[in-house]
Amino acid sequence: MAKKVKSGSVISKKIFVLDTSVILYDHDAINNFQEHDVAIPIQVLEELDNFKSGNDTRNFEARSFIRLIDQTSKQKLISDWVALNRLNSGMFKVVLNESPLKTNAEEIFGKGKTDHKILNAALSLKEQNPNKKVILVSKDICLRLKAKALDLNAEDYETGKIKNVDELYAGKTEIANFDKAIIDEVKQKTFANVAESSLPLRNGNHFYILKNKRKTANVFYNNSLKTISSVSTDAVFKIKPKNTEQAFAINALLDPNIKLVSIQGNAGTGKTLLALASALEQRRDFRQIYVTRPIVSLSNKDIGFLPGDAKSKIDPFMAPIWDNLRFIKEQFSGDEKMVAKIDELISTEKIAIAPLAFIRGRTLTKIFFIIDEAQNLTPHEVKTIISRAGEQTKIVFTGDIYQIDTPYLDSESNGLSYLIEHAKDHPLYAHITLHKGERSELANLANDLL
Repeated sequence: MAKKVKSGSVISKKIFVLDTSVILYDHDAINNFQEHDVAIPIQVLEELDNFKSGNDTRNFEARSFIRLIDQTSKQKLISDWVALNRLNSGMFKVVLNESPLKTNAEEIFGKGKTDHKILNAALSLKEQNPNKKVILVSKDICLRLKAKALDLNAEDYETGKIKNVDELYAGKTEIANFDKAIIDEVKQKTFANVAESSLPLRNGNHFYILKNKRKTANVFYNNSLKTISSVSTDAVFKIKPKNTEQAFAINALLDPNIKLVSIQGNAGTGKTLLALASALEQRRDFRQIYVTRPIVSLSNKDIGFLPGDAKSKIDPFMAPIWDNLRFIKEQFSGDEKMVAKIDELISTEKIAIAPLAFIRGRTLTKIFFIIDEAQNLTPHEVKTIISRAGEQTKIVFTGDIYQIDTPYLDSESNGLSYLIEHAKDHPLYAHITLHKGERSELANLANDLL
């Protein structure tokens, strides 16, 4: 009986063939296919060899994967199937330059292209293993379509993807016909008897809009303290919230008990401006305010191709952050002392604006850390950033999950969506999604109609 079960399990096993885009997205991908086997075409190793030098995240992913394969193989030949090191994992091998007998991708799509050689590696495995389902895993949509045209199963890499991004946690709930007495009470003081408030409580921190006819209370539910408290609409560093969602964002940004904040929203909703103003309001509580964003290279070229020194190369990418800081300075146009103070904060690097790659290897202690355009990060990059947080550090991620510039990322697989979905119940975390654009009526037209 045992032998039959074992035989049946072998027949049901699959072989997943990974391309370069998957490895650069997650170097640990080979360990995420449970009991199934994983194969890497030799061309993937060749491409990873080109990526191993540099300080970009994909360079670190390439190096980490190469080390992982080296540890897995030890003294064995990886051109043969070898067992992966993790418990209940399948086998692993590198597929050499093999041409399938029946369908040859290079003859159909053209010779010399790496993608077509990767397709041939998968097709060869399919011919050699008729009792197993062979699946090409790639984050390259065109490669997946070519595979399906050759009658080869192809899938996106699903680990870290959000299943239904339209239902992604928004951070707030509106409740109609709420108890008038509690609305009045919460406006006066923190309301501690949450169990008696008839709120549909969540496992994490959450914002509520409580309504009863003309009465409204905007409140924050603190899951650790089990309290609800009124959310202020006061200005922060002369930046006044223009709507309830912005007030919620400022509340989370100013709360010393919330160490991790994410703000998601369309262009013009005020994400970066609110984060920067809140950081400046709390400048005395932090050793440094660090504002950064991932650099997405233009036309697949590194910033090294741009003219000038390091500062000249990165300034175009950092311009939106400088624009927000300039706008804040304009609010103090009649206060020369405060304008001089902001300039001093910049000159002494109390406020530092730099690309995300510049913080690699640092321990972020007592820093207010703002990561703009976080939708262009992978889940692994987000995890790496948070893991660098030292004592008394606050990290803020801002971005628009529907406006992604990084190849092979989308609204479901980017790091910001991953963070919102997986951190929503943590007591140190708060999130708010901003819907209403406040930049201008013209900007709102673009978001609403175009």
